[in-house]
Amino acid sequence: MPGIVDKYIINNENLDRRVKLTKDDKKEIFEVYEEGLFSQRELATLFDVSRRTISFIVSPEQLAANKECRKVKGGWKQYYNKEANTIEQQEHRAYKKALLDSGIVLTKVG
Repeated sequence: MPGIVDKYIINNENLDRRVKLTKDDKKEIFEVYEEGLFSQRELATLFDVSRRTISFIVSPEQLAANKECRKVKGGWKQYYNKEANTIEQQEHRAYKKALLDSGIVLTKVG
């Protein structure tokens, strides 16, 4: 059931635990890969993400093709697990409430 925290968004990507890489991280990955200093595997290890994530950063057209393919196969429903999603949603709402209660400013939506 939606709570009061659903009316707020976390406007700081350093506090938003759903964000694995910041915009600066993505820019750095793209630049370093273009220079040929590291392989995708090495970058994935350095940034603690999957090689596939790195692949999508350095090749945006591959990401677009993947999204189109997922849409054809059923989109997000393909991997949807209602019970796991409910638990994750509850944990995320509790985290947002803790941020709100601690005085960290969140952006109100609507």
